[in-house]
Amino acid sequence: MNCGGKILKQRQNALEGVRVIDFSWIVAGPQCTRILADFGADVIKIENESNMDYARHIIPGSGNSPNLSGMFNTLNRNKRSLMLNAMHPTGMEQLKELISISDVVIENFSSRVLERWGLGYEEQKKIRPDIIYCSMSGFGHSGRDRDYVTWGPTAQAISGLTYMSGLPGEESAGWGFSYMDHTGGFYGALAILMALKHRNKTGEGQHLDLSQVEAGIGLTGTAILDKTVNNRNFRRPDMPPGNRSPDKKMAPHNSYQCLGEDKWCVISISTESQWKSFVKVMGNPLWASKEQFRSMESRFENQDELDANIKNWTKTLTNYDVMKLLQSEGIASGVVQNPIDRVHNDPQLEHRGFLAEAEHAELGTTKVESMPMKMSKTPWQMKSASPLLGEHTPEIYLDLLGVSPDDLATFYEEGIT
Repeated sequence: MNCGGKILKQRQNALEGVRVIDFSWIVAGPQCTRILADFGADVIKIENESNMDYARHIIPGSGNSPNLSGMFNTLNRNKRSLMLNAMHPTGMEQLKELISISDVVIENFSSRVLERWGLGYEEQKKIRPDIIYCSMSGFGHSGRDRDYVTWGPTAQAISGLTYMSGLPGEESAGWGFSYMDHTGGFYGALAILMALKHRNKTGEGQHLDLSQVEAGIGLTGTAILDKTVNNRNFRRPDMPPGNRSPDKKMAPHNSYQCLGEDKWCVISISTESQWKSFVKVMGNPLWASKEQFRSMESRFENQDELDANIKNWTKTLTNYDVMKLLQSEGIASGVVQNPIDRVHNDPQLEHRGFLAEAEHAELGTTKVESMPMKMSKTPWQMKSASPLLGEHTPEIYLDLLGVSPDDLATFYEEGIT
């Protein structure tokens, strides 16, 4: 690239040259920094053997190594791991030196942790005036509840997600997995990208104060919209709709058993023309011409009999055959895929390269999900699996911070690293 007579190197990655100091752990923060690392940022994960990332022990492989967790591997690929004890004065000096040559600091501790370390935003600005500091606490760094601590289930409950889950007449069930944490990670990455753009224009950094509770509230959007527009309070319905359409009269609208053990597909028909095409695909069975199936409304009112008839057809075909036949007629249908299907049987995901591979020193060849977008100029890259605990400590101290080999040996001896 030629700019004012100078030849500039074209970036292969959108975030090449951006350095991120990552104090985050478990899901929300690592999800955020994974996005940044996938697009080229140098993400340095600060770790300490006495207080390791909890995710290093979630769903581990065989053995007691802290490097065998599949969940940690997928959330922390493309990052570097630095062992650093910030409670040691020399460790804090090295940390401040690292901040001085970095662009972003991110953490998802409770709101006053970095302040107690002497690394609140105002102190970080003294080290690097244009630093971008992203905090991802449960309630945010201001307000009545800023000092409250949260865990996934806590934030989900306060956000309203727990109340919205469960069966009619039963207690709230809560969510089996913390989707809210992933949402928080997306918001964190979005905020950091906007802050980097702002800094590129103005030279100014800023503090990004994210609340996990508020990120969770974003997932209750349909209930909020219903209250705002229709003044209807949310309640779990008296009769669970299951897979049937709860608000709009649409039928068929369900999951149907197919050929094989525990094989299913979903079918959703919203127009009369789609229904006619569906009947044709099934071979124009006599039952489809009965009065109770002549219109969308009558099919909606007679879904039990309708679904039983459709099931008799789907059980003669594989779920993939059902999807292929119906999609060829413009009918929304999809296989209910299990993990094996997604990894081995889905040609679309294989074509898109959805599962990327990387060699891990202890796990061997590992597969993780790719980024779901394709960028023609600055695509994401799978450069490395998740780091071993402290794997990049020597190179960061020696090459990046200019520590001498003798001093590094002392760091190890004194528990600084």
